[in-house]
Order: sequence, then structure tokens, then C-alpha cells
Amino acid sequence: MGNWHQVLREIEDESKRTLPKGISAFDLTRRKYLLKLSEYTGRSVIAYYSGFLSKPGIQLLDINDEDMNGFMSTVHELVRINGLDLIIHTPGGSIASTEAIVRYLHAMFGNNIRVIVPQVAMSAGTMIACSAKEIIMGKQSSLGPIDPQLRGIPAQGVIKEFETALKEYKADHDSLAIWQQIIQQYRPTFLGQCRDAIAWTQSFVGEQLRTVMFEGQADGATKAAKIVEALGDAETHKAHERHIPASACTDMGLNVAMLEDDPTLQDLVLTVHHAFMITLANTGAFKIIENQLGRAFVKNQQNIQLLQQVAAPVKR
Repeated sequence: MGNWHQVLREIEDESKRTLPKGISAFDLTRRKYLLKLSEYTGRSVIAYYSGFLSKPGIQLLDINDEDMNGFMSTVHELVRINGLDLIIHTPGGSIASTEAIVRYLHAMFGNNIRVIVPQVAMSAGTMIACSAKEIIMGKQSSLGPIDPQLRGIPAQGVIKEFETALKEYKADHDSLAIWQQIIQQYRPTFLGQCRDAIAWTQSFVGEQLRTVMFEGQADGATKAAKIVEALGDAETHKAHERHIPASACTDMGLNVAMLEDDPTLQDLVLTVHHAFMITLANTGAFKIIENQLGRAFVKNQQNIQLLQQVAAPVKR
């Protein structure tokens, strides 16, 4: 399968059948291919999808504390001994929520977690990817910088602005009036919050790389430090939304496996991806957390309420 139009056609064909009560053709198709993926890998699968591309502007599209309920629901009854494949598509979100979700998943599956990125896992999504034993990406996949944003303002940019202001003021006291107009927009404690956010992000990612991806490796700490520096360098990336392709991720030292190396896996992952993206684009759902057993935690746009759906997986 794999192709967007083929998946859409299958969903349209399914919609013409008599379906189980409460189950749509979108649900049926997603769950069928999640199950096929799990059967192929022999591992449990959870997909975490945000509709940030098709439904921009909706609140709660990012990673937040409410997502923990979805992960708790989808982890329940999963076989854990063979590990977890976590498929993520997200613009990022809260550092605290990301840290809590990662620690929960490690408590459930140990370090035997692979993160699959069919398209993009930005910011906090990249933090989740760095907490895995292995990241699976395709030529179309991207991670992003891990420079934290506070209220949409880049923390490293704020610090750089303060440092530039101080430098210019020392060189020319007359510049004070200009810089006052810029600096006064920040609260007195904001600079400290920016520094703390950067330290928190880099400390967490470094810890995950050392203890999970490079577990037991003598040079693990050195590798981790290099990656944290590369991912967190706002000066190099220029923008928080900068896309970092698989080749660059490999070059900086991340343990990346390419989807193209396993055509069957590639086909299954992309089919799952298209099924989720089509659902998000054509229904009221704007966030879906779902496993291969048919258990889903869905945020719905129409009534902004939680919908928990449980259905037996369908084999065809």
C-alpha cells in the first residue's frame, strides 16, 4: 500500500460496507495497518498523531499533560516484553509533559523503545526521539532543534539579545535608550526562566542519550554531549522550525535506521502514516493516540471532548 491515494481509496471503499457500530472506515483502516505493522515487527505499537498541519490554531495540538491519559489507556493490556515502537508526528510541546511521558514509557517498556518518525517530530518530539534506543526515519523525515521556546519566544534568542545589549552598552552608553525599548518587554525573572529551560532541555536529552541510546557504551557521554550541542545550537539552525533530515541526524551521531532499508517496514509505516493524516484531515479529530489492539484516545474538534474508543482489531 503506502500511497496516499491508495489509502484514501481503501477508506472510501470501506465506507460503502456495513461497519461495526461506532466504527468508521477511517478507524477500521488505521487499526488494520497498525495491527499489520505490529505483526510484522513482533512489537507493540502506539501511534501519537497531532493534526497541527491540517488544523492549525486549535489548542492542545502540542504535547501536554492531557496526553498522559492517552498513553496510559493505550499502554494498558499491551504485551511489553518485546518492546514498543512509538510512531510520532508532532510539532512539539511542553518540556515537563514530554519528560513525564518518556519516563512513564520507560517504566513500562524499559529501554526497548524505538521511535518511528514518518514525517516530522519537532522540538519536544525530537526530545522523545532522543529517548529511544533507535530512531527510524525515511528520506522524507525530519527532527528539529531542541532550543526551548517560552510563550513562543526562543529562550536562546532572549539570552543573546541581553548579551548583545550589555556588550553594546559597554561600548557606547548612548545605546541604552534603544535597548531599553527592547529589553523592557521582558519580566525581570524571564532571563532566568530562559536559562533554566535551556539547561532543563539539554540535561534531559543528554541523560536519555547516555542511558538509553548509548547505554553501556564507553564513549556514550561524549556522543551525547555532541548531539545535545548540535540539536540545541540555535545560532546554527537559525529558526526553531528548521527541519533536520535523517542524514544530518546520522552525521551528528544519532542512532538512525532508514525506512528504505526495509521495504516492507517502509510500506507499512507509510500506510499507517497516511491513514492517520487522512483521518485528521477529513474528520473532527485533531489528536489521536492509538495502539494496534484498537484502543484509541481521540481529541475531537466538534465538541472538544475526550473520546475513548475500543474495538477489536480487524484482520483482512
